[in-house]
Amino acid sequence: MIVEQFPDRIIEIDQEQYLYFGGTAYLGLPTNKEFQDLVIHNIRTWGTTYGSSRTANVKLSAYDSGEKFLASHIGSENAVTVSSGMLAGKLVIDLMKKQTDCFFHFNDTHAAIRIENSLSLFENGKLNDRLLNPKSEKITILTDGVPSFETKPVDFSFLKEIPDHKEITLIVDESHSFGIIGKNGSGIFNSIQYPIKRKIMVSSLGKAFGLTGGVIAADAATINQIKEMEVFTSAAGMNPAFVQSISDASEIYAKQHQKLRDNLSYLDSILNENINIKFDKSYPLIYLLSNDLVEKLKQEKIIIASFKYTKDAEPLNRIVVTANHLKEDLDKLVSILNEFNSQF
Repeated sequence: MIVEQFPDRIIEIDQEQYLYFGGTAYLGLPTNKEFQDLVIHNIRTWGTTYGSSRTANVKLSAYDSGEKFLASHIGSENAVTVSSGMLAGKLVIDLMKKQTDCFFHFNDTHAAIRIENSLSLFENGKLNDRLLNPKSEKITILTDGVPSFETKPVDFSFLKEIPDHKEITLIVDESHSFGIIGKNGSGIFNSIQYPIKRKIMVSSLGKAFGLTGGVIAADAATINQIKEMEVFTSAAGMNPAFVQSISDASEIYAKQHQKLRDNLSYLDSILNENINIKFDKSYPLIYLLSNDLVEKLKQEKIIIASFKYTKDAEPLNRIVVTANHLKEDLDKLVSILNEFNSQF
């Protein structure tokens, strides 16, 4: 289906209006007038794009403003922006290739932080034996903050089981937790308090934060290494108007984050226990376990997100709640979910 304007809470298909519970604009920013006005103001200051390298002799203060805000918001020592979340992931993976003896991954880790020859972190429900053997080595663990088809962050307590002679770097893709989880949407990075060598966060800014770009957050030494990589120095940076807007929009982010929390709390209060969905009141994605329910929602003029991460995979069907949804939208959605569930 093709629509002619940004798909917010309502979309029009074949001249009919549908409620829309899809996309990734969790904070509802792309259509937020206050946010739009801020971005437009910064475009007038910084232009529509800036194609120069970040290492050129002329440097823009917009990057300092946005990156200092991001580091503070995330709770990291330093942060750097790039043109996309995918590039953020690839840069970190390329850096760690030279510093890692063996990679380990959670299942279904996003393509941005995937690498060939990585080993499964868990085998038959237990930590991979290689993580527990007596060999001293440098390992890197790859994970999404909230894995696909899950509604809660990864439990990192397994890190306590890995012996000290394994030097651990943890890479977390927070594209679907940054802006959502934590105080004012600070994500989970700062809550990971385990004795490991290093943790690195990568994230798209085009999801909750509503701006095309990506961020890498880590200790200052790691960020400096990223800034020295040829792929970073030879590429144009994130749009400077967008980077400046990240810093300037801090109050808007907090306000929209609270609206999202209120919507999720209300949803939780009216939604009956339901065997056909996976839902947690702290997270704006509701996964549907029944294909019949997907069709039922469409019949009731509700469109949800449905897509395949890979060509051969089954469609991933999920309801996305945003800060922009109204109580009446949630009432209609829940009435259908509750009614469908009562039939079982």
